[in-house]
Amino acid sequence: MVTIAATVNAPVEKVWEYWNEPKHVTQWNNASDDWHSPKAENDLRKGGAFNYRMEAKDGGFGFDFAGVYDDVTPNQHISYTMGDGRTVSTEFAGKDGVTEITSTFEAETENPVEMQKGGWQAILDNFKKYTENH
Repeated sequence: MVTIAATVNAPVEKVWEYWNEPKHVTQWNNASDDWHSPKAENDLRKGGAFNYRMEAKDGGFGFDFAGVYDDVTPNQHISYTMGDGRTVSTEFAGKDGVTEITSTFEAETENPVEMQKGGWQAILDNFKKYTENH
C-alpha cells in the first residue's frame, strides 16, 4: 500500500465538498498543468460509482479514472474499488478549520511505485492549492 497526505487550511465541510462535487473536481484533478479533467461524474454513496475523465491538454492521451464506493462517511472517510480491482481509502480529519487528508492506495504494476506516489501526491497538492484559494 502507498500513502500520501496533505494538510489543507480549510474546514472539513469545505474540503469534503471540493473533494466530491464534480464542478470542483474538474478544477483540481490533474497532476500537472498540461493535463486536465474535462468531465467528472460522482454518485457519492456506498455502491455508487464515480468517473473522472483525465486527458492531456494536447489531446494525445486520456483515460477514465473510475470506481465504485465501498464505504462513505460524510466529512470523515471514503473507500472505493477501482475498475482494475485495486482499493483506495481516504481519511478526512478536520480540527480548528484545518483538515488532514490521508489516502492509501494499492499500486498498479505497470509503473514504478515512486512514480505513482508522486503523481497521486501532485494531484492531492493541486487539490490543496485549489481549495485554499477558492
